[in-house]
Amino acid sequence: MKSGTSPLYPNQTVAERVSQYSEEHSTALPGHITELHSRVEQTHARANYMISNFQGQLHVFLARTIGARRVLEIGSYMGYSAMVWAHAVGPEGKVTGLEASEEYAARANEMFEEQGITNVEIIQGDALQTLPRLSSLQLAEPYDIIFIDAQKSGYPEYLRVILEQSAPGAGGARLLRAGGLIVADNVLRRGLVADDSEDNPWAGGPGQASEYETNRDLEAIREFNDAVVRSARLECVLLPLFDGVGLARLLD
Repeated sequence: MKSGTSPLYPNQTVAERVSQYSEEHSTALPGHITELHSRVEQTHARANYMISNFQGQLHVFLARTIGARRVLEIGSYMGYSAMVWAHAVGPEGKVTGLEASEEYAARANEMFEEQGITNVEIIQGDALQTLPRLSSLQLAEPYDIIFIDAQKSGYPEYLRVILEQSAPGAGGARLLRAGGLIVADNVLRRGLVADDSEDNPWAGGPGQASEYETNRDLEAIREFNDAVVRSARLECVLLPLFDGVGLARLLD
């Protein structure tokens, strides 16, 4: 029986070279997006909040594969991934970002203005409060994709709200359309979600902790992953790429 475990990467050096090769052989992102990524990397201590350019290429591919025109992003940081989604859906599309930090939301809006990007709206506030109100505030039509990349302790609640407010037959008031995608970042968390034993060198701690990290992050992500795979309304695949990317398709 063929194993799903990749034998390609015997060490970190080879893994980095394979990843670079794969990125170079995937459709490139526009220069203004990769330039922003480089700028944040060079100037901000929390630059690892961003997804990689390579993951951005995956997001564009996913969005265009399903013909997405509306994307909801839970956790926007300084606007990099929102800019990726904005490129993916095109100027006639719409991206809504939920960002807890007033500072990060302001920086994201500055980036959009600088680049002339007009199809992104950032709603500042804790997504645990703003997400449940979205369907009553707007939604002439539901979102095609919901991207989750915020505080990990909130993942189970985000999923609960998305499913609850995307009920079959709810029309435009629902959050996610039938056949729409939930894309969740960091669902393996340095592999600790699957293995937090001494075999995993990350088990000793991540180094500089995020201000959003809590002691129950791993438990919350496991709860989220279990809820996704057990939901009768979702078809899913969890990819061991980047820090773990969960993909789920909503069924009606």
